[in-house]
Formats: sequence, C-alpha cells, structure tokens
Amino acid sequence: MTFNTRSYQAELLDNEDIPTEDLYQNLHELDFINRTLGGHSIILDGIKYFINSKFSSISEKINIFEIGSGGGDNLRAIDKYLRKKQITSQLGGVDLKEDCVRFAEKFNSKTSIIKYQIADYQLATFPEGKSHIIFNSLFCHHFQDAELIKMLRWMHQNAQTGFVIADLHRHPLAYYSIKWLTHLFSKSYLVKNDAPLSVLRGFSRKEWEILLKEAGIEQYKIQWKWAFRWLILVETK
Repeated sequence: MTFNTRSYQAELLDNEDIPTEDLYQNLHELDFINRTLGGHSIILDGIKYFINSKFSSISEKINIFEIGSGGGDNLRAIDKYLRKKQITSQLGGVDLKEDCVRFAEKFNSKTSIIKYQIADYQLATFPEGKSHIIFNSLFCHHFQDAELIKMLRWMHQNAQTGFVIADLHRHPLAYYSIKWLTHLFSKSYLVKNDAPLSVLRGFSRKEWEILLKEAGIEQYKIQWKWAFRWLILVETK
C-alpha cells in the first residue's frame, strides 16, 4: 500500500451496468457520508465565497451548475441554504448516468426544481446562458490527469464568475478511517469497495498545483478542509 502516488484502479461506480437498486443504495449512503463528514459544508463554503465576494446584491439571480451531480445531494444542500438566505437562484446539474438523474429528480417539488441533464459534462447545455458558478464534488478523482486538465479548462471557460472543486486528500488516516466506517455501517458493496479506493485516487496539494498549472490557471486558492478534503476556488473574472 502506497500513498505517494495516485491510484488509477477503476471504481465499481464507474461501471455502466450497475443495477438500479444497488446504485440507489449507493447514492443514499453517499448523501449520508457527505452530511456526516462535511462534504456539503465544504461545497457551501465555496459557494458562499463567490456569493460574498462577487455579488453586490442578494436580489441578483445566481445560476449554479454541478457537473457529475450524482444523486443531487449537493445541489439540494445549496438550494436549502439559498432559500434560507432568500437568494434567488437557478440550480442545475449534469450526470452521465440516467439512474442518477432519475434518483435526483425524485426530490424535486413544486417549490424547489433543480434542472438535470443526462450527458457527459462536456455536452452540457446552458439555455439561460453560462452559469455564474460551476462546481463538482468527489468527481475529479474518477479521472486521469490528462482528463482532469481538460476538465479544469472547460470549467474555466464556462463559468462566468468562478468554479469550485471539492475532492479527497490522499492520506493513510483518511483511507483506514473510511474503510473501517463503511465496514461498520454500509449496506452497499459499491460504497465498501469505492470509498477507500476513492481516497487512493485522491490528491496531494502539490498534485493540484501541477494540474492547475498544466491547465493554464495561475490564480487559485487551495484550502484543506476536514475530513481530508481539498477545496479549490478559481475566479474566472
């Protein structure tokens, strides 16, 4: 076991033929993990940064878009926060898996509608114009470095105001902790396999600095967050 370099071993979640029931169980548990280990709060920290620094009036409508939106739990957390603050917004997401989008759409209501697309993120459309803020969470570690550089450039080109990334810090304590925790509570073979593997596919600060440089991005913020997450903030204007 080495933590010096990223693992590129494929995760089970990246398979195309996952039974719907198994995928839904995985999405329920990922929502629980994000709420318990602060995943939602980290993304909210990034969204708040741009709202507070780039929007002069909360009466302005804010367009926020997630790539790799999965079960939509991050977008629902953002929607809850914005509604509490009475900030008008349009939220959307894109995911390659139709089952993920259908799962996420189950949480929509008459008063809270998040618009989802089933597509590769590079084929996402913006009918109302480019989003102010684009973000992803626990998405980047699914890609190899060359693909990540391409993604960083895409986010930089398509976000009006800036983009936010939250992903894993590759660290022994993070690996063994999540391996033990998922063994105790998880009923999903996907989570049990992929959660510790995701840590091995995670990043060091230096790796993020190299990736951002290769993407041609010179101005950025990298913040370490509990529990073993990186928050990346890039302004695009």
